[in-house]
Amino acid sequence: MENARLITETREALEQQTATAEVLGVINSSPGNLTPVFDAILDKALDLCGAAFGNLWIYEGGLFQAKALQRAPQGYTDHLLRTSVSGTAKGTVLGQLHAGNASAQVADAAAEEDYTKTGARGLVDLGGGRTVAGVALRRDQELLGAITIYRQEVRPFTDKQIALLQNFAAQAVIAMENARLLGELRQRTGDLETSLEYQTATSDVLKVISRSTFDRQRVLETLVSTAARLCGAEIAVIAQRNGELLSLLANFGFPPEFEAFFREHPQRVGRGTVAGRAVLEQQTVHIADVTADPEYTFSEATELGGARTVLGVPLQREGEPIGVIVLSRRRVEPFTERQIELVRTFADQAVIAIENARLLGELRQRTDEVAELNRGLEARVAEQVEELGRVGRLKRFLAPQLAELIVSQGDEGILESHRREIVVVFCDLRGYTAFTETAEPEEVLKFLREYHGALGPFVSQFEGTLDQFSGDGIMVFFNDPVPCPDPAERAVKMAMAMREEAGKLIAGWRRHGCELGFGAGIAQGYATLGQIGFSDRSGYTAIGTVCNLAARLCAEAKDGQILVSSHIAEAVDTIVKIEDLGNLDLKGLRRPVAAFNIGQSISAADARPNLTIIARGPGPN
Repeated sequence: MENARLITETREALEQQTATAEVLGVINSSPGNLTPVFDAILDKALDLCGAAFGNLWIYEGGLFQAKALQRAPQGYTDHLLRTSVSGTAKGTVLGQLHAGNASAQVADAAAEEDYTKTGARGLVDLGGGRTVAGVALRRDQELLGAITIYRQEVRPFTDKQIALLQNFAAQAVIAMENARLLGELRQRTGDLETSLEYQTATSDVLKVISRSTFDRQRVLETLVSTAARLCGAEIAVIAQRNGELLSLLANFGFPPEFEAFFREHPQRVGRGTVAGRAVLEQQTVHIADVTADPEYTFSEATELGGARTVLGVPLQREGEPIGVIVLSRRRVEPFTERQIELVRTFADQAVIAIENARLLGELRQRTDEVAELNRGLEARVAEQVEELGRVGRLKRFLAPQLAELIVSQGDEGILESHRREIVVVFCDLRGYTAFTETAEPEEVLKFLREYHGALGPFVSQFEGTLDQFSGDGIMVFFNDPVPCPDPAERAVKMAMAMREEAGKLIAGWRRHGCELGFGAGIAQGYATLGQIGFSDRSGYTAIGTVCNLAARLCAEAKDGQILVSSHIAEAVDTIVKIEDLGNLDLKGLRRPVAAFNIGQSISAADARPNLTIIARGPGPN
């Protein structure tokens, strides 16, 4: 069971990684186009979460509008395309997400009042929805929409499935943010003058962004070089804000000594530099001649980089500066408004690249965590498979509980010779020898398979240790290798169950002319137990007088009898009816032995107190 669980978890984790990679591929191949992205996200979410259908909602103007539907009944689909849903119903999943929850679940929509009201009843009446789960799409606490999935029976989603749905929600937010930023860029680009060179350059940069989702550095280097070329600047740089410092991300035209200085001495947010001032003021800073600006203190830019006219544009995300793009000329020549507007466009493109890198970094971290979990699971599965294989090999020669005990303890010391009090059961068939003399070998084998197949499972059921199958004979002992508190009771109950099952088989065999019967013998006493055999084949067995006594009692038993020694009779006289047979002379034993026959179980109505079984000495009663 543990092996199956680990294999299932590994398969699920691999399926989740594959789904994440496929969705990211759709995002990468469809920049700005949300429809295929939403469809892919819903399709993967439904498959991995075991849902019947699902919706992806956009939240605008206080209402949820279904933007993507997958596998929904047609009536429900038509209904959603005509209507919007408010988030005011607190009992619905959308209502809980609107209230601020990251995720929500309703076990049975048909039992929730808010789902049976007019506004939301379409889910139950038209879609047959019962169990509903959903996660919110949020960007910096702003509600953008939601993903909801449905089952048409009452079967709640697991925490693992909700977490997987949240991962898909994060991918949806990435796609929406990309579409928003790219839309703004396209609008801004459309407003620029119809310069073929500008349009071609911005188009090329957008292509680099869409094709290099996983390569932030390539995008940023393309941005700074294109910006410098189009705006007639000798130097360009993009820096990222880390607290109060600005660290270099990409540059163009930097002399080696200036680049080394910039990396070793990050600029600070402040008025002493154009980059620091643009971030501080959160607006474009344009200085025609930095040598004439009394607040400008970054002399190294002039001495090492030759900067004179400098333009800085902040990189803004949700109103917060996350970096800056700076262009410098080695001459005093202010940038034109058209060039400044183009740099603003490049700044927005840089934000897309940086945000993509951040969000994809988070997804990669999640994927790495899943991969690490997979490696651990695979190792554990391998260990389990090896252990199961070892148990399987041992079970070919040893009792199942003995094999499992050896594997669990990690050594085979338990196989060493030792002495312990056990209960031994022998049972076989009356008339078996006569049957084999007249039957064909194939008939005998078929007969034994049926016989052993019917009685063998009782050994495991009552947790006995199977010593051997020998023709029709079966030897089982209790209280070793795993001690148990009631070995005599287990042995008697097993023998009674075998007697009943054998009786059914015998009735069928008699119809085919086989005159057979079933008998058993049970004794309790000390025996020596351990491994016998040789290197290629060995077994675990018990040796002692108690084994001989059980075997002789079995040989003495008539059809349907279970003969037991006095110790066994004393132990079980409150649960079964016992017939005292007196002292019996048994072959191979020097003294007569007190023997008792096990009848049927005592019901609660005729239960009786313990009987005192008087141990008899040698001689007659």
